[in-house]
Amino acid sequence: MKPIYLACIALIVCFSCKEEALTEEQLIAKAKDIHERVITLDTHCDINVNNFTDSINYTQRLDSQVNLPKMIEGGLDVPWFIVYTGQDSLNAEGYQKAYDNAISKFDAIHKLCKDIAPDKIELATTSDDVRRIAKSGKKVAMIGIENGYPVGTDIKNVKKFYDLGGRYMSLAHNGHSQLSDSNTGENDNIWLHNGLSDLGKQVVKEMNKYGMMIDVSHPSKEAMRQMIELTKAPIIASHSSARALCNHSRNLDDEQLGWMKKNGGVVQTVAFKSYLNTEKYEARDAKLKEIRERIVDSMGVKWYTWKEFGQLDEQTQMNFIGYRQQIMTIANNRANTMNDFPPAVDVSDFVNHIDYLIEKMGIDHVGISSDFDGGGGIEGWSDASETFNVTLELVRRGYTEKQIEQLWSGNLLRVLDEVQEVAHSIQESEHQ
Repeated sequence: MKPIYLACIALIVCFSCKEEALTEEQLIAKAKDIHERVITLDTHCDINVNNFTDSINYTQRLDSQVNLPKMIEGGLDVPWFIVYTGQDSLNAEGYQKAYDNAISKFDAIHKLCKDIAPDKIELATTSDDVRRIAKSGKKVAMIGIENGYPVGTDIKNVKKFYDLGGRYMSLAHNGHSQLSDSNTGENDNIWLHNGLSDLGKQVVKEMNKYGMMIDVSHPSKEAMRQMIELTKAPIIASHSSARALCNHSRNLDDEQLGWMKKNGGVVQTVAFKSYLNTEKYEARDAKLKEIRERIVDSMGVKWYTWKEFGQLDEQTQMNFIGYRQQIMTIANNRANTMNDFPPAVDVSDFVNHIDYLIEKMGIDHVGISSDFDGGGGIEGWSDASETFNVTLELVRRGYTEKQIEQLWSGNLLRVLDEVQEVAHSIQESEHQ
C-alpha cells in the first residue's frame, strides 16, 4: 500500500476516535469532579499570629487570603502554614529574637489545630497523615519554615523545629543569613558565604538526618548548587517559577531546573504576579498607582514598594500585608470597570509557567503554591476561595486527572516520602 494511503487511513482513524469537544458546561463539570477527588495542596501560605487568637481566627472569613471558610469554598485541602522570620542582625540578640518569633508561629498553628478548630483542621507530618485527614473530611495543616535564621548557631534547633512539625525549611530569605547567601545578592553582587556557610552545610546534613525537606526558593544559585551537591535526598523550591518566562531572581533558570530534575525534586510554581509576567504586572501596576494612592490616603495607611518592604521590621511587614490585600482588591475592582485598562496577571499566566516547567523537567517535578498572605495572588486565584480556577485551567489545557493530582499534591508528597525514607536510613545506619 502506498504511503499516502496509509497516511489518509491514519488520519481517518485519528479523527473518528477523537473525543468530541466538551461544552463549557461539561468542561466545568469535569473540572469540578476532578477538583473534588484530588487532594489540593499549596506549599506556601504565610500567617499572622494575630489571626490565631480565641476571638479572631481562621474559623472566620477574615480578610486574610487563607482561612477555613475560604478553603472550604474553594476546595483547598492542604495549606502549608509558614513559620517566617525576616532577616536581621547576625548576632546572639538577633538569633534569640528570631527564635522567639518562630516559636510564636509554631504555637499559633498548633493552637488552631488543637484548641480553636480541632474538628475542622488537623496537623499532618507525613503523606499518610495527609491522606487520612483529608479522607476524614477535615482540612490538613502542614508547616514550612521560611528562613533558617531562627536556627541561630545551635544545630539542635533543626530537630526542635522538626519535632514541632516543620517539614521543610529554606536556609535564607531576603538577605544573607548565617547559613546561606540569598538570591538578593544578585542586586549588588555582594555575597557573604559564596553559597553556604560551614554551619549551613551542617544544617543540610541535619535536615537529611531528620527528614526535613530543603527549600531552595530564596537562597542564591550557588547556595542551591552546593545544597544539591551535599544532600542525600530530593529538594524542593516551595514557591518559585520559571526564569525563562519571567526574569526575576526569585525564579529558577533552565540550568537550575535541570539540577532539580536530576535531584528528583519538585518546583512549586508560585502565583505571585511579578514572578509570572513582569511586563504585564508593571503596566497594570503603573495605572493602578493613582487609584491605589487615593485609597491609601482615605485609609490613612502607608504603602510600600516590594523593595521598601524588604527593609521593614517583621511586625510592620505583617501589618502591611494585612491591609495590602484589601487595598488591592478595591483598586482592582475599580480598574475592572474602566475601559482599556491593562489586563491583570491571571491564572492563564500562572499555568503558562506550569506548562514550561513540565516541558523542561517532566510532570513528576512540578507542583503548585500561592504565597497567599505574603504577597501572592493573581486574577482568578486571588485567595483560597478561588482555588478551583487553577484546576479548571489545567482541564482546559488537556491535563488528565492523574497529571492534575500530581501537580496539586502527588509530586510534593512523593518528595516528602523520599526525604523521610532517607532520614530513616541515616538514623538506622547510625544505630548499627
